[in-house]
Amino acid sequence: MNETPKVLELAVEMALDAGRIQRERYETEIRIESKSAKIDLVTEVDQECEARIIRRIQEERPGDAIVAEEGGGVDREDAAWRWIIDPLDGTTNYAHGFPRFCVSIGVEREGEREVGVIYDPLLDELYRASRGGGAWLGTRQLRVSQEDRLDHALVATGFAYDVHRSVDDNFANFGRLLKAARAVRRDGSAALDLCYVAAGRLDGYWEFKLHSWDVAAGILMVDEAGGRTSDLAGGKAPRSGSEIVSTNGLLHEEVLAILGETGHRTRGEK
Repeated sequence: MNETPKVLELAVEMALDAGRIQRERYETEIRIESKSAKIDLVTEVDQECEARIIRRIQEERPGDAIVAEEGGGVDREDAAWRWIIDPLDGTTNYAHGFPRFCVSIGVEREGEREVGVIYDPLLDELYRASRGGGAWLGTRQLRVSQEDRLDHALVATGFAYDVHRSVDDNFANFGRLLKAARAVRRDGSAALDLCYVAAGRLDGYWEFKLHSWDVAAGILMVDEAGGRTSDLAGGKAPRSGSEIVSTNGLLHEEVLAILGETGHRTRGEK
């Protein structure tokens, strides 16, 4: 029995539900706290969305493993299916009323990315992908851009929460790509940046020191849209999110070469 369609359907339902909460609470008074650093925020909306998603998974699929940003759920090494959840990607944006955030739900089957759903509640854009089934925005099948000149490309990046205290801060990479590309954006949601690569809105994206929940759904989206994701060495992008380079494929080697000039290597899980 192929469970993937049912898993995808459930992920879509939960993403839409969490997105509704985010839309209703957007630009209202909410509780905001800090986690690993002063700029690493969590809100009561993150927590409410995560709790609802986890409760639904446990009701519908009690044997599945769950890894979620705010610590809910139970991971199980022997589980065939693993849900990797960012209930509100772009929390800092959300806390400031900046309209760039989303729900991100990735699902692995036997350690392989199988399903990805990302929902932007303000634009009402629902991205979904399944392994071998393509990537979609509504009824539109997504394809990466065909731009093969970096000086004509729009790329994006982000900065880790330890940017105030770490010398490994991505600034040198930012400067090099800013000089080489048409423009660089930093919008604060890794999941949406990956969706935009898949949709051809961005030609490339890179970032370091992310987590599995930031990239689990988005990497599948790019791969199913015909793009390429990797680590800095051009190998498989790590599940941990410790480093990721994502492009339309045509620009990948050139972007890797520019990033390689800084000698940046993260020491995260591979």
